[in-house]
Amino acid sequence: MEQYVVTISRQFGSLGRTIAEKMSEILQVEYLDRDIVEATAKRMQQPVSVISGEEENSKSAFFRRKYPLGMGMPSLQDEIFCVQKNIIRDFASKSSCIIVGRCADSILRDYKNHLNVYVYAPYEARLRNCTETLHMDLKTAKKMMKEVDKARENYCKRYCTEVDSVFDNKDIMIDSSKFGVDGTAQILASIVQQRWG
Repeated sequence: MEQYVVTISRQFGSLGRTIAEKMSEILQVEYLDRDIVEATAKRMQQPVSVISGEEENSKSAFFRRKYPLGMGMPSLQDEIFCVQKNIIRDFASKSSCIIVGRCADSILRDYKNHLNVYVYAPYEARLRNCTETLHMDLKTAKKMMKEVDKARENYCKRYCTEVDSVFDNKDIMIDSSKFGVDGTAQILASIVQQRWG
């Protein structure tokens, strides 16, 4: 099988991260999400909690108000993105893998064998996933769905300057509510196997 990378972008509550994990099991390749945070912390010689916190702060409503686009960002957030960009490229160059979030589709746009996936689901399905699968209360689920999706959109606009929205650069967009976690993962894994198997 040729070496490849799959990037997964997702709506909050669509279970995109869980789908990525399941795909990694099917394809027997590495799945990268928190590993990127840990590698960033190691390279920057910072605790994981600091990197994770700063990464989240860069996407927060407070952060957007304090540092609106065009006014620059504190150097730490930019440094984290630059380090993560290099880590993502390093992982992709070593072996086949699945990378969740962090503008990986944009970072790896010149990479030879890549598949950029966007996982979404209708509002009610995502709300049900948040309460039943992720065990959130209804109020928290609604708040998180709104805030996290907006934060991801802003992050994309900040760092993926060649795109206009989170939907750009995508090869496949799939509604996870139609097929469930296992079905969605199997469909995507089959596409990868057919293309590079």
